[in-house]
Amino acid sequence: MGLFDRIKKIGVFSAFVAIDEDFYEELEDALIMSDMGLDVAEEAVSELRGRVKAQKIKDEQAVKECLREIIIEMMQEADSALALETKPSVVLFVGVNGVGKTTSIGKLAHFLQKEDKQVLLAAGDTFRAAASEQLSIWAERASVQIIKHAEGSDPAAVVFDAMNAAKARQVDVVLIDTAGRLHNKQNLMNELAKIGRVIDREGEGISKEVLLVLDATTGQNGLIQAKQFAETAGITGVILTKLDGTAKGGVAVAIAKQMGLPVKFVGLGEGMDDLQVFDATEFAKALIN
Repeated sequence: MGLFDRIKKIGVFSAFVAIDEDFYEELEDALIMSDMGLDVAEEAVSELRGRVKAQKIKDEQAVKECLREIIIEMMQEADSALALETKPSVVLFVGVNGVGKTTSIGKLAHFLQKEDKQVLLAAGDTFRAAASEQLSIWAERASVQIIKHAEGSDPAAVVFDAMNAAKARQVDVVLIDTAGRLHNKQNLMNELAKIGRVIDREGEGISKEVLLVLDATTGQNGLIQAKQFAETAGITGVILTKLDGTAKGGVAVAIAKQMGLPVKFVGLGEGMDDLQVFDATEFAKALIN
């Protein structure tokens, strides 16, 4: 099974007859329905029109391949590799409630541990009941260390302890959980800024990623969240969860194209190994099939 075999396909090609105006209109509608968004869908179809005409393309497979190339080009404007050059490096997870932050942290811990990296989890969500316990379960499953405080503690204090523990224990990567928050809750955004200052102070010069976790099933709302968090939290990339079994994967194209933000990982199920490195080529092949 390929990486994105569980994504529902854009079905416009199943009724392919000819490359005419009806085809282009149906394709644009299908791309919009995939949550690529109006502007990006229009740009993709416009580019496809131009290439089909210039290259005198006539058959279905050649059209598919051309559209895949366009989508790949749209998505490869940003680097999807994690920046983990220093020891320790930090990955801070942000996002709204219910998108799968804690689960994604556990899966990424497992992923990094398989690459022989020493990983430390920081239970920075001290607001949600049982959040640290949930993260502790993932730490045990992934065989990694965890730093946590009592419920209601200052999240920045957890991060402070985690940063110092990481240096003392020669940890490679610190993965920091945070409470779900909306961009317009100023006190929570201030709290996030405080966490960022602690990371910068205790880990001066280290590699830092700020990953926004988005639920693929929310579609274009995910793009709205990305724009809002990018303004306040210095996002460096996205983890797109719940991508299995949804036709909404086009939002990944919109995020990469409109914001220059790479999708770094995708969640394709509930298993430990179901967090996968994003591959634009494989994604485009799956979406346009």
